Amino acid sequence: MKVTHITDIDKFFEVIDSCKGRVELVTGEGDRLNLLSQYVSLANIFSAGEIPELEIVAAEKEDIDKLMNFMING
Repeated sequence: MKVTHITDIDKFFEVIDSCKGRVELVTGEGDRLNLLSQYVSLANIFSAGEIPELEIVAAEKEDIDKLMNFMING
């Protein structure tokens, strides 16, 4: 799923951290990075206060629902 205009980076990574299964970032080249182990590095990369767009894959339906809820309700 594509995630866009994330302005509350801390809350986004709280949601990622609460996920039970694997959540991965898909790079432009198609590589997959495990977000649960990479979130600190990502937060530093996007320290301008907003993540304009990224693509993520969540393995568990429950985690997909959490991420969708975050995108809809913040």
